[in-house]
Amino acid sequence: MHILSLVIGISAMAQQPDKGRNIFIITTDGFRWQEIFNGADSALLHNSAYVQDTTLARHMYWAATPEARREKLMPFLWNVLAKQGQLYGNRAWENEVNVRNFYKISYPGYNEIFTGYADPRFIPNSPVDNPNVNVLEYLNKQEAYKGKVVAFSSWNIMPYILNEERSGIPVNAGYEMLDESADSTNALINQVQNQVAHKHNTRYDLLTYASAREYITQHHPKVLFLSLGETDEHAHHGEYDLYLQKANEVDHMIATLWYQVQTDPFYKNNTTFIITTDHGRGSKSSTWKTHGFWAKGSGSIWLAMLGAGVPATGEMKTNQRIWQNQIAATIAQLAGIPFTTRHAATKPVNLDAGEDTAGLAGN
Repeated sequence: MHILSLVIGISAMAQQPDKGRNIFIITTDGFRWQEIFNGADSALLHNSAYVQDTTLARHMYWAATPEARREKLMPFLWNVLAKQGQLYGNRAWENEVNVRNFYKISYPGYNEIFTGYADPRFIPNSPVDNPNVNVLEYLNKQEAYKGKVVAFSSWNIMPYILNEERSGIPVNAGYEMLDESADSTNALINQVQNQVAHKHNTRYDLLTYASAREYITQHHPKVLFLSLGETDEHAHHGEYDLYLQKANEVDHMIATLWYQVQTDPFYKNNTTFIITTDHGRGSKSSTWKTHGFWAKGSGSIWLAMLGAGVPATGEMKTNQRIWQNQIAATIAQLAGIPFTTRHAATKPVNLDAGEDTAGLAGN
C-alpha cells in the first residue's frame, strides 16, 4: 500500500503545473475586426460575387443584430472568452488595436507581434531569416521555459519569421512532416498530408491544428504558437462564404483547445490564451479582399486574451488605443520575465480595467 501510494503521489506531482505560466498564442491570418465584433458583413454576405449560395449563407451567418451575428459566427469567443477574458478592438466604442508597422502585410505583422518592433526595413512575404530577436526565443533561453517552446504554422514562411535556425525553436510549418518515431498519430497526420494533391504555401488549418494538439498531448509545451492561415487565403480569393466558414472553424478549434487545457492538470488554471491577427483588410466591399499600406483598414486589428493573469473584464468599451508591438511585452509579462532586446522595448498592454493606454507604445 505504501509503495502504491508513493507511485500515485509521484504521478500526480508529475502532472502539476510548473512554476512558470503556460502561454498559448493563436493567430488567424488577416481576419478583420469587423467580423469579430459585428459578425457577417451584409454587403458581402448578400453579394453573389463573393458568396456561392447567398440563401444558405444567410441561414448560417445572418441575424438581425450585430450581437446575434457575431455569436453565430464565433460562439466560443462571445459566450466564453468575452465573459471570462478580455477583448479589444471594437471601433464602435472607440476601442482600437492598431498595427504599428508601415507595410501591413504578414511578415512585418508577425515580426511586430513577436519582436515588439515595427521594423522599418521591408521584408516581403518570402523565405528570409528575420534578424530581430523574438519573445519566443527569448523565453526559450530562460530556465523555466528552456526546451518547452514550440510553434505550428499553416504558412510555410513562419520558420523564417521566427528564425528557427538561430532561435532553436521547433517550427512545424506548411506541409512539413511530423516525427513518427514515437507517435502513431503523427504517422496518420503525415499520411493525410501526403494525400493532399495540390500543396500550396498554406497548409489546411485542420492539419496544423491536429499536429499541434497531438504535440500538446504528448509533450506538454509551456509556450505554444499556433498560426492558422485559411481566413486570409479565402479572403484573397474573394470567397467570403469560405472566409466565414474558416473563421467559424477557428473559433471551434480554440474552444476545443481551451477545453483540453482546462481538463489537463498540467495546464488547468495556469495557462493564458492570447489570440490576434497579423493585419487587417480593406474596410470596403471593394477592398476587403486585399491588405497593405494602400488599403485603408489594413492596420486595424483586434486582440483577445483568456486565462491565468487576465482579469475577466470582457469586451472593452472604453476610448482606448493599443498597438500590435505591445503584444511581445505582454507575453513576457504574463510569463513573469521582462522582454529585453537591442531594439527599443515597448510597454505591455495594461490588463487592468480598460485603462486608456493611448500612446503607450511610443514612436
